[in-house]
Amino acid sequence: MPLLFHTILIRKVAASASSRPGSSSASVPVLQMRGPRRRLWRWIAAILLLVLVVAVFCVRFAISHAEPILRTRVIETLSTRFKSRVELATLHVSVMNGLQVSGTGLRIYGATDPNPYEPGVQPLLEVQEFRFQTPLRDLFREPMHVHTVYVNGLTVNIPPKEGRQQVRNMRRRGKMSIWVAEFNCQNTKLLINTLRPDKPPLEFDISDLKMKEIGPGQPLNFNATLINPKPVGDIQSAGKFGPLNETSPRETALEGTYSFTHADLGTLKGIGGILSSTGKYGGTLGRIEVEGKTDTPDFRVAVSGHPVPLHTDFHAIVDGTDGDTYLQPVKARFLHSSFTAQGKVVRVNPHGHDIVLDVVLGRSRIEDLLKLGVRTDPPIMTGAVEMETKLNLPPSDADIATRLKLDGNFHIPDGLFSNGKIQARIDSLSLRSQGKPKLAKQVPEQDANVPSDLSGTFKLDNGVLHFSLLHFQIPGTHADMTGEYTLDGNTFDFHGKLKFQARLSQMTTGWKSILLKPVDPFFHKNGAGAEIPFKISGTRDDLHFGLDFHQKDKTSYSAVTR
Repeated sequence: MPLLFHTILIRKVAASASSRPGSSSASVPVLQMRGPRRRLWRWIAAILLLVLVVAVFCVRFAISHAEPILRTRVIETLSTRFKSRVELATLHVSVMNGLQVSGTGLRIYGATDPNPYEPGVQPLLEVQEFRFQTPLRDLFREPMHVHTVYVNGLTVNIPPKEGRQQVRNMRRRGKMSIWVAEFNCQNTKLLINTLRPDKPPLEFDISDLKMKEIGPGQPLNFNATLINPKPVGDIQSAGKFGPLNETSPRETALEGTYSFTHADLGTLKGIGGILSSTGKYGGTLGRIEVEGKTDTPDFRVAVSGHPVPLHTDFHAIVDGTDGDTYLQPVKARFLHSSFTAQGKVVRVNPHGHDIVLDVVLGRSRIEDLLKLGVRTDPPIMTGAVEMETKLNLPPSDADIATRLKLDGNFHIPDGLFSNGKIQARIDSLSLRSQGKPKLAKQVPEQDANVPSDLSGTFKLDNGVLHFSLLHFQIPGTHADMTGEYTLDGNTFDFHGKLKFQARLSQMTTGWKSILLKPVDPFFHKNGAGAEIPFKISGTRDDLHFGLDFHQKDKTSYSAVTR
């Protein structure tokens, strides 16, 4: 009204001035116009000030009521979603630039403690801190809309199967009050608790986790970066999770793919190489099935140091009931050899994992195995090999070659020694033991071609290979022995008996043959033309062959085999 009154008054003054004879608008003094205009602007300023005061009051009212409103919304939403008790330590709200919310100490509990073996009651979900921002108008929408929630320090604690029935009884009625388009989580940890008190929870560290397209009753899509401690590296994974099974969280569905590249195996003592792996997985949190492959173009064992290309294809099951991983099976290829392995990786508290595998080599080469596991180069023998062994790699900080345990048997049906001099001796021994000493003298070193048949049972422990039975056979000769040698090639120690088809006197010519005839009866026994004890000792660079009794017998044996 005051504004309208002043406007009318100004118009009347102007009209009366213009109606006087000889007057004009230009003749109105400027000073007469300034007073009303000044008063007009004062009124406008007063009105704006009033509006500002009302706005400030509304903002202060919104701030004072936003925190309890949001606190109620957050607790109601999470209590409804997880049907359990919820705690929220702090919640801070700002409306200076839209609605900005941050909080700490969010805990969501279940009906029972998911891990009663840890001190205190463990929550199902725990968030160290979170924050999000949304336009102020969305605070009063139903449901409230939030585009992105940023979370740091998320821990998901999955209970064992026993808690299933009790969790089912925690159902509550309620409505979803907040709708979130995306979760962006840093430093996430997934714990799958086991039924055994001697085993810690199965733990997955996730450095970066993004979840989106979140809707009631629908699986959410995720992208994650998992931290792999040994070998050191990051695993990139993408897939779908859920919808969450509130009655039994460990039965929540899970599927996706993964990629693991540039993993340095040198972080594991005793081996080396750069590994890459890709694959897919699916199932539930309590039983994850994984299919994948690995490639390590320069895989090596420290004791030998020889790099070989290694490729594996595997199918594994991670059992959430005890945290063990079952390999069913692993198929591996390196050089010209392949083998299969199946077994399990047992989680042992607090040292790590105990690997127990049954390994079968069907299409393999002994030179490939020797190249991988023995420092000698070139390998001392070539040929096909068949092997079955139980492999055990217990947890320890020691070198893998020292920790590795083997217990099995092998067969090399047609082995040839790579050293020409050794093979020539084998060829000569074969002819002599058949009673053909003259032909033995005519065999040149380059024509070495008599294959050796080797078989035996063995155990590997602490870097030493023990043979409880080692059988060696060539035409005219076979030997049974026991012994051991170290993988570094520094110790050879074998003892056994050689059995020849011919008698000692028949294995040589001339005066030597005549001299040996009187002793033939002493060595002719057990159906053999001659049976003598022998031993092999020394190192990989200096092997010694001799009789395993008095020095004079060693001289006689040397005369026979020369």
